[in-house]
Amino acid sequence: LKGAIVGLSPINPQPSVIVFQYNPDTLTRTVTAQTIGGENDRREALRLKGPPEETIRLDVEIDATDQLEQAQPLVTQAGLYPVLASLELLLYPPSKLVIANEILLNVGIIEVIPPEAPLTLFIWGNNRILPVRFTELSITEEAFDPNLNPIRAKVSLSLRVLNYQDLGLLSVGGSLFMAHQIMKEVMAKQSSNGTPSSLPTPLG
Repeated sequence: LKGAIVGLSPINPQPSVIVFQYNPDTLTRTVTAQTIGGENDRREALRLKGPPEETIRLDVEIDATDQLEQAQPLVTQAGLYPVLASLELLLYPPSKLVIANEILLNVGIIEVIPPEAPLTLFIWGNNRILPVRFTELSITEEAFDPNLNPIRAKVSLSLRVLNYQDLGLLSVGGSLFMAHQIMKEVMAKQSSNGTPSSLPTPLG
């Protein structure tokens, strides 16, 4: 089973699917609580504004050596350029919408809605399908073909998980996040095998 990044564009019915060639050995997640009130506000000490903010960091390695040996046409012509372009475009507004907005501005339309980036999904096994936003994408191209197309690269991904407060509970992304939270609750319940009697007794 391979991890993947999927982009769902509002103007393109064909999703962009980037399957990891090699699953990374390490994935770093940082989860930060969204609390209410200040540190000294006792009345709000346990209240939460919503689900925690979560960031995910991982490094993905991509190598076109095998495809070049098999003489796959796309890789032979462009190396890893198409794969890297697919990742980078998840940070771009669609060019069609940018051009359309510029035309609207030139004909006097005052209020133009900024174009949306694709809804990006981070897929890591059956239990983690998360809507995310790229916060940083660092690409190190390590080898090139005679036409200077990259044939080996390391990609560092920094992702912010988007929750139902960001997207709305009834949206596709918001529903996926809620399903993810419910799965966490199921997993946590399965691991709660201890009973209060098994806990240490406080010193009296």
